[in-house]
Amino acid sequence: MDIGSKIRAIRNRKKITIAQMCEGTGLSKGFISNVENNNTSPSIQTLQTISSFLRVPLPYLLLEKEQHMRVVRRAERSFSTHNNLKIEHVTSKGGLRMMLVEFPPGASMGEANAHEGEECHLVLEGKVLAEQGEDSMILEEGDSFSWNASVPHFVKNIGDKKAVVLISVYSDTGLHDVF
Repeated sequence: MDIGSKIRAIRNRKKITIAQMCEGTGLSKGFISNVENNNTSPSIQTLQTISSFLRVPLPYLLLEKEQHMRVVRRAERSFSTHNNLKIEHVTSKGGLRMMLVEFPPGASMGEANAHEGEECHLVLEGKVLAEQGEDSMILEEGDSFSWNASVPHFVKNIGDKKAVVLISVYSDTGLHDVF
């Protein structure tokens, strides 16, 4: 973990001197220097003192670099197609994926399928039929639905205009075969 460099970067970004940090935390200049240079591993209590002084949540200091916020700019998104559906891959991080799926009139995701994880859908445009097991529901713009994806499920545009659905899929293992 590179906690020290993160502490230094936050301190510098907030224009706090080491002397000010010493005064605010009660820690010595040498100790703070050793922490910032990753020469010592501070206790959780000390990290709590530092995080409180810097006004950042303690868990933020403990995040690995790949766990920090990830931004995908609109121009960087990837696209794919499946059964006449246009799929815009909004983001993917760990076990979470988000997609904007455009269903032309009459188009569906194909046969009912099942996979590991949870899904949440928000209808942004149009009218869709959602089915899971014995449940069936017609949903329109602004409606949302979610389900355990291990039960076979199916979505179809039943309107006369395109339907756009924002779909989030979560799986503990990160493995999910939605489309």
